[in-house]
Amino acid sequence: MESMLLRLFFPPPLLIKAMSVVCVVSLGKVGLSEVRGKNLRYSKFLNIDEKKSNKKQIQVSSRTGMLIAYTPSFLTGAVSFGLFPNEDLRFLFVKSTLTFHFFKRILEVLFIHRYSGGVDVESLTPITLSYFTSSVFVIYAQHLTQGLPEPAVDLKYPGIVLFLIGIIGNFYHHRLLSKLRSKNDKEYKVPKGGLFDLVICPHYLFEILGILGISLTAQTLYAFSFFIGSTLYLMGRSYATRRWYLSQFKDFPRDVKALIPFVF
Repeated sequence: MESMLLRLFFPPPLLIKAMSVVCVVSLGKVGLSEVRGKNLRYSKFLNIDEKKSNKKQIQVSSRTGMLIAYTPSFLTGAVSFGLFPNEDLRFLFVKSTLTFHFFKRILEVLFIHRYSGGVDVESLTPITLSYFTSSVFVIYAQHLTQGLPEPAVDLKYPGIVLFLIGIIGNFYHHRLLSKLRSKNDKEYKVPKGGLFDLVICPHYLFEILGILGISLTAQTLYAFSFFIGSTLYLMGRSYATRRWYLSQFKDFPRDVKALIPFVF
């Protein structure tokens, strides 16, 4: 097993091993909480079960909240070009894909998404910290590979292709979501078109593919752990999203899955 891992990944130091475990466990725990109904409070889950809680919620607008969530990670990627200017091609790909991933998100927040609510600050804080720390350690883990022998199986070019597929597919389905409502329309509707006819969260599916692309490009244990943890969280969030649509729309098609067509 270990020899197989060494064929695919750069050998990780102890710190990266430890943080990889933390990444998977923490994101997996949040995903499990989503399945159990304890949702991060943003988007359609902002006010869910609010009558059962006596805690006063502090909220910001969705646009402000998402900018807060994504900007530190984008800046981490952008700053890495100055901190590590002379690294190898693989590192350049990793910095570029990670930075563009969050730059795209910021552009979508500003120009694509339509919002109907806010973000609970109590949920915004762990989201922001998770994105930020993951970005820092993806880049730092890559920096530690400099000078090490390359993995026997080179996956950086398939990783770039997969990243582009993920970015394009994610953007396309975000565009479909944005067209569901007019500028002043705050009501949720069942999305149609693209893969929405098969799964309720195709934008999550393509986000997972994009993060997998980054991890294959990096070929570090931490980047792969970030992919696994993100997948666990988005599986939980998509499951909760499908459950919400089923509860809100009597005509929601039962054959539409949560994340993976025909499977889940």
